[in-house]
Amino acid sequence: MAVAASAVENQNLSSAQAKVMDIRISKNISYDNVHNILIRGTNWIGDVVMTLPALAAARKTFPKAKITVLVKPWVAAIFDLCPDVDEVFMFQSPGEHEGVAGKMKLARELRQKKFDMAILLQNAIEAAIIARWARIPIRIGYNSDARGWLLTHSVQRTKAIRRVHQIDYYVEMLKTAGFQSAGRDVHLRPNNDYHDLGDKLLDHFGLTDANVLCGIAPGAAYGPAKRWYPERYAAVAERLISQHNAQVLMMGSEGDRASLDAVQEFAKNNLVNLAGKTNLKEAIALIAKCRLFISNDSGLMHVAGALGIPTVAIFGSTNPTTTSPVGEKSVILYKDVPCSPCLKQECPTDFRCMDQISVEEVCEAARKLLDG
Repeated sequence: MAVAASAVENQNLSSAQAKVMDIRISKNISYDNVHNILIRGTNWIGDVVMTLPALAAARKTFPKAKITVLVKPWVAAIFDLCPDVDEVFMFQSPGEHEGVAGKMKLARELRQKKFDMAILLQNAIEAAIIARWARIPIRIGYNSDARGWLLTHSVQRTKAIRRVHQIDYYVEMLKTAGFQSAGRDVHLRPNNDYHDLGDKLLDHFGLTDANVLCGIAPGAAYGPAKRWYPERYAAVAERLISQHNAQVLMMGSEGDRASLDAVQEFAKNNLVNLAGKTNLKEAIALIAKCRLFISNDSGLMHVAGALGIPTVAIFGSTNPTTTSPVGEKSVILYKDVPCSPCLKQECPTDFRCMDQISVEEVCEAARKLLDG
């Protein structure tokens, strides 16, 4: 079943929003006294992309405030393309902020910056403890992970809000806390530096003559239940090469190497295997050069959608209602079998959710996007 991304995102959203908006926070926020805001970002690329509308809401509500995001280094490059962020503060764990002593060191560093407000997009109790140790007077977040008592403005994390798309999950938290909405659109717009970097990388990898550059991301960090079959990815790549004169670029982290190598083993043509060969900024620059991107439910899928690249997103064990890619040019392939979404790392049965997605379906979706 191919589903337009917008249809999936809107499924059950109205009723869930209505329920969450019945929640009110008893303590009002004094907007006049907020000039310096810390936002604890999420830890994974796809999650970061889905939080960007929440950052836009913070900027719209506090247009003159300085906004700093606290994030792990491997997602920091996303914020180079986010106009709503003034500063990125690195959470070095592993590294100098690891362990209890490291967290206390981080809190001291944050305390020196004299933040007026902390917005905790990450759900863990650790985020609330660090904000409390940093003596940030206003601390806003969901009451997840038994951390409500550490927050000055605790938002109830209801069953209803956990069923909506992750974009709305984060936006609704801030709306419930009294923030203005800036919408739910996500657009990553690379500047000329990214375009120049992309050209240099294409030249480096021998892709400067590519008429049709197609990216595929056959990996997924969460586990094999999110990964479509490597032999089918290889078959799709072969058809892109033979039918569209495409050059196929396989993208992923070092942890995805086995998945990308497996695709190459089944392919007749040599594909460009970039497993572990690019950082996030370089990956963004290359995806921005693609005419088409095909991916499992992964961080790079969300990046491609936010860049406006026509994207075929293959879903198995995970839920496209909550994590479908953004962008009007995204198409979701998902089979509504009884056991999906199971959200498991490994399939305990016959992997029917992925088995029923055929090479023909993916190729047809790709053809329509390339022709369109």
